[in-house]
Amino acid sequence: MTSIYFDHAATTPMRAEAVEAYVEAAAGGPHNPSSLHGYGRAGRGRVTAARDSLARLLGCQASELVFTGSGSESDNSALFGAARAQLKRGRDGIVTTAVEHHAVLNTCLELEAQGFRLTILPVDEHGRISPSAAEAAINEKTAVVSVMAGNNETGTLQPVAEVGELARKHKALMHVDAVQAFGYLQLDLRELPIDLLSISAHKINGPQGVGLLYVRKGVPFHPVIFGGSQERNRRAGTENVAGIAAFAKAAELALNERESRWSHAAGIRDELLRALSEMIGREHFTVNGHLEQRLPHIVNLSFPGISSESMLMNLDLEGVAASGGSACTSGSLQPSHVLTAMKLSQDRIASAVRFSFGLGNTTEEAVETAKIVATISARLRNR
Repeated sequence: MTSIYFDHAATTPMRAEAVEAYVEAAAGGPHNPSSLHGYGRAGRGRVTAARDSLARLLGCQASELVFTGSGSESDNSALFGAARAQLKRGRDGIVTTAVEHHAVLNTCLELEAQGFRLTILPVDEHGRISPSAAEAAINEKTAVVSVMAGNNETGTLQPVAEVGELARKHKALMHVDAVQAFGYLQLDLRELPIDLLSISAHKINGPQGVGLLYVRKGVPFHPVIFGGSQERNRRAGTENVAGIAAFAKAAELALNERESRWSHAAGIRDELLRALSEMIGREHFTVNGHLEQRLPHIVNLSFPGISSESMLMNLDLEGVAASGGSACTSGSLQPSHVLTAMKLSQDRIASAVRFSFGLGNTTEEAVETAKIVATISARLRNR
């Protein structure tokens, strides 16, 4: 039976080198980095080495990095931590976009429920915000601006550098969710106007259960998890030593191979689109998202007249793993908030499928998937 994994935006397979790093650290003994004895020092050494490596890759200071348990925790910590600190300075405005991951959107809605003023920026039909709309929304009362680098459903890139400059002009803090973009975009934090950045290990062929939050030196920040003094009092809880070691190895490989990863994923995407055009006709599917300003590994396609659920169920029966959108919400029957915000037709929204590519995928798999989609389409359309 066919076995094709085209859902890398949900999670990625761990690289062999990351597994090796994980096993080596996990087998090295009981490592609590807060302990003063030799075992604790060994664990602390692994965490320090990983933090130093990630800091070099991101172009920041090691002391500016906080290990978390996930990308969602990093998003939550950034928004709650910065917003509450900024409130003490008389700033109560939150600005974000209508297409953020729910880890950001739902956190912003909770901040609004707690008394913050929330502005949600609209997007165009390609899923991009307008810098002019951001400029109109950001002012001297804005506490935090949160804009994702690349969308997890469509791959559309946002003008984060432009918006970051606007935030800096008004002394608001700029947060970027780079969970999908890390490993594909060049993120040099020495140059970018970003104050807080969230990433996750399992999107770059590292382990699940490990995230990272960058907090620029001098940025006001209140922790959201209390307990011990880990992570310079910014995130209590014993660090996941083995997971952190594997994260650093996966990040090193992903960043060192960034250009080849981009071309590899883009090649598979383009071959899928070419094969679909040939086999079912360009009139039978639509690409959702920006055609140029986009991540290479995500393509969101609508198959008008065929529901997302029907297409996904049939793909799964044929051994192809894809998604209806965000993995956090794909189990629900709710329409995609991203495609809804783009004001697409109901037919396009109801027939959307996300394919996402990465390590281990081939152009041959793209052609095979197109053949399977063509067979499914013909069967469902002829009912």
